Amino acid sequence: MAKTKTLTSNDWLSITSFLVLVFALVAPIGEGLLIAFAVVFLAVGISSAVHSAEVIAERVGPSLGTLILAISVTVIEVALIVSLMSNDTADSPQIARDTVFAALMIVTNGIIGICILLGGLKHKELGFQLVGTTALLGVLAVLSTLTLILPLYTTSTNKGTYSAGQLIFVSFASLVLYGSLVWSQTKSHKNFFSATDGGVIPTDTNISKPTKKRAITSFISLLFSLVAVVGLSKILSPTIESTIAALGAPKAVVGIVIAILVLAPETLAAMNAAKINELQTSLNLALGSGAASIALTIPAVSIYSLLFDKPLTLGLDTKGIVFLMVTFLAGSFTFGSGRTTSLHGLIHLVIMASFLAISLMP
Repeated sequence: MAKTKTLTSNDWLSITSFLVLVFALVAPIGEGLLIAFAVVFLAVGISSAVHSAEVIAERVGPSLGTLILAISVTVIEVALIVSLMSNDTADSPQIARDTVFAALMIVTNGIIGICILLGGLKHKELGFQLVGTTALLGVLAVLSTLTLILPLYTTSTNKGTYSAGQLIFVSFASLVLYGSLVWSQTKSHKNFFSATDGGVIPTDTNISKPTKKRAITSFISLLFSLVAVVGLSKILSPTIESTIAALGAPKAVVGIVIAILVLAPETLAAMNAAKINELQTSLNLALGSGAASIALTIPAVSIYSLLFDKPLTLGLDTKGIVFLMVTFLAGSFTFGSGRTTSLHGLIHLVIMASFLAISLMP
């Protein structure tokens, strides 16, 4: 009887990414070669981490699995943000804000837009769970307001920032709201976030869940990947900033680059779900990631800011507020009836394209 493989190719990639980090820290190699290795294996580490999280998700179920994937992506996002904040440049205080806002725009307009467009072109009309989707959108709207708009109107500190007490309160409120969303998704109202009758649900009985041993191995692999990503992002953080400065691009582009890098694997997963008329899965991934990006990243970055006395600016500028308003306004129309078409997807993609254009050409 043939033995099943203990380690998969993804596990080996995770281990290799970790070994590259160790090698980079202890071996004296040229800066150019070090950066090249770090770039390649940072991408490998992120991809491996997300794949390992997906394997675990298949074992524990889609609802809890989505949470695991969101937390894994958030750990990567926080690692990149903290690495750049620790450089203590003039723009370090805005890195968290720019990254979270870019992630929000990508999930609500980029990922959702392309999923609805692709699914609509193939299936004409897409259905989703109205109550669950509007709950996700509502949580995202409140989290965005608390973290990105309200700091502009407080008077205890400089415009766009929170005092220590305000930062602790907003972080706690964000965690409570996100925890309530997760409880609703996984326990109390799971049916509101499940696939609609119009979706095509795979029914291949030959496809089995990963074994417990496979899930444990994937968890260990996930840890290796996350450590590698954290370490390699620290090595690369000065290069990312200097490269963008050399190109003459606005500093906000740093946050966009981080958000795109972190959300790329999830974007592919959401697109694949939309293609088989599983828009609800796409929405759970996209909007759930947006909520996790704010509700988990901001508290983590706030703790770092308070412990190490690092300045943190959260309030958006006027352009950002306009984009935020039009995003949720368009979302209320897109998700107001339980059905959507490719036209709605195109609307969100136009908003996304406008955001990128104005960011590059302020």
